[in-house]
Amino acid sequence: MTTLTIKINERSKKGKAFLEFAKTFFEKGNDIEIIESDLKNKKDESIYSKEFIAKIKISEENIKNGEVFILNPDDIWGSLGLK
Repeated sequence: MTTLTIKINERSKKGKAFLEFAKTFFEKGNDIEIIESDLKNKKDESIYSKEFIAKIKISEENIKNGEVFILNPDDIWGSLGLK
C-alpha cells in the first residue's frame, strides 16, 4: 500500500479541478480512501485575518453613519495627517 501527501491550492483553477475529480473518484468504491484531510468548509473560512475583517466592518458602519474619510491621491500622507 502507498500513502501520498498532496498539498493543493484550492483557490487555483487546477486545484479546484483536482479536488472535484478527487471527490468524485473517492466517493465510488473503497479501493482508495482519504485517511486524513485538513479540508474544512471553506465557505465559512476567510482568507483575511479577523483583525482586517473587524476594521472593514467598522469602516462600513462609519460609511452608513455618514462618516466618510477621503484620501487625496496626490497627497496621501498629508490626507492622513502624517506629513
